[in-house]
Amino acid sequence: MADFDQIARTHGSLIRRIARSYEANGARAEELVQDIHLALWQALPRFRGEASVKTFVARVAHNRAISHVAREAREPRVAPLDEALRAPEATPEENVTRTDLRAKLEAAVQRLPVGLKVAATLALEGFSPEDVAEVLGIGVSAASVRLYRAKEQLKEMLKGSVT
Repeated sequence: MADFDQIARTHGSLIRRIARSYEANGARAEELVQDIHLALWQALPRFRGEASVKTFVARVAHNRAISHVAREAREPRVAPLDEALRAPEATPEENVTRTDLRAKLEAAVQRLPVGLKVAATLALEGFSPEDVAEVLGIGVSAASVRLYRAKEQLKEMLKGSVT
C-alpha cells in the first residue's frame, strides 16, 4: 500500500485546487480538503495501481467534492444572498419581509430539478457561470442555460411573492 503521508504531501496542491473549484468559501474549502484527505485515507487500501496515483487522488477528490456540493444543496448554509437581502437601514418590517423572501426562495430552489437546483445553489453562493460550469463538468454555455432555466422557473414559482 502506498504511504498516505507521502501521497498527501505530493498531491496536496491538487487536492486544494479541486476543493477550491467546488467551494468558493475559504473556510468551507478547507473543510472539504480535510474531508478529501479522510476519504483518500479510507480509499487507499482499495488502490490497485491500475491508474496513476495522481489520477486516483483526483478521482477520490472529485467524488468527495461532488458529495459536498450535493450536501450543501440539501443543507444550505448562510449564503451571500443573505447579505444582499440585508439592507443596513432596513426597518424591522423590511427585515421580516426579507427573511420571508429568503425562506420562499430557498423552498423554491429545493423544488427545482436536480441539475437546475445545483446550478442555482452555486449561483446563490456567488459562483460565476464559469465556476458553475467547472464544478458541474459542463461547458460555460450549458451552465448559462441551466442558470437561465433555473432563474425562469424560480420567477414563476415566486410570482406574487415579491411585491
